[in-house]
Amino acid sequence: VAQNFRPTAAFNEAMNPATITAATFTVTQGTTPVAGTVTYTGTTATFTPTAILAANTTYTGRLTTGAKDLAGNALTGDVVWQFTTEAAASPVAVAGQLPVTLGTALSQYAVLAYATVTNIGGSIITGDLGLSPGSAVTGFPPGTLNGMLHVTDTSAAQAKLDLTTAYNDAAGRTLAPIVAAGNIGGLTYAPGLYKSVGSLEISSGDLTFDAQGNVNAVFIIQIASTFTTTAGRQVILAGGAKAANIFWQVGSSATLGTNSVMKGIIMADQSITLNSGAALEGRALARIGAVSLASNTVTIPTP
Repeated sequence: VAQNFRPTAAFNEAMNPATITAATFTVTQGTTPVAGTVTYTGTTATFTPTAILAANTTYTGRLTTGAKDLAGNALTGDVVWQFTTEAAASPVAVAGQLPVTLGTALSQYAVLAYATVTNIGGSIITGDLGLSPGSAVTGFPPGTLNGMLHVTDTSAAQAKLDLTTAYNDAAGRTLAPIVAAGNIGGLTYAPGLYKSVGSLEISSGDLTFDAQGNVNAVFIIQIASTFTTTAGRQVILAGGAKAANIFWQVGSSATLGTNSVMKGIIMADQSITLNSGAALEGRALARIGAVSLASNTVTIPTP
């Protein structure tokens, strides 16, 4: 299985959620417990490790008799199974991702869209704001723009061309991809290329990017469909990681939840929505859609 694997247990009837906890659903490596959180939805329990699992390592999952159904009936015995993570990709390949080149024009923009840019409330944008070929930018003021406004001018048009080039570059990367799927909240990502064939979300915990002491480390996340963060979730930088070196290539639209904290360059094929209070250290770049703001901060990251 992938190193970001989250073990699950499916029951044949509804269980008492109060009995599906980190005490009754455990994962160990040998005799060492794996830190993580347990959630229960429908009839499925999910164990989400706090950090990505070690490569090429066998783990043991266990459901104890402390797990009970709604009538108070316990499992007849502990349920135990094992799984093994895949071998690690070559360190040279993983660490060798080159940054996505944004281009001279695009590098000035904090927000760029194709159709419209709308704002409600006191958003603060640090960097240029552009729109092309659309012409409707609304909400400034009350929003504050600490940069230049470019609407259907040559700068915005060139930035849109740069965006298509950058988007295609990120989407076309193939060097040692690591599987990403579903909810990636609670995980820690090392430098490299991460690929999802569906949607991704950050919902069960915060996501950490750990550059492992390399300030030039690059992270590229390829997402085939939508990308969502839920309210209050954060992207955390560790080990020298920089928001400028995190590239989110979103095949559909991206939505940042209320008061969430996001890091990185978001390049969405369609639209980007920042719900109330969401903060982005990075860029919101919508290739063929709109950017919607609501009392947000968007700040171009430090190179």
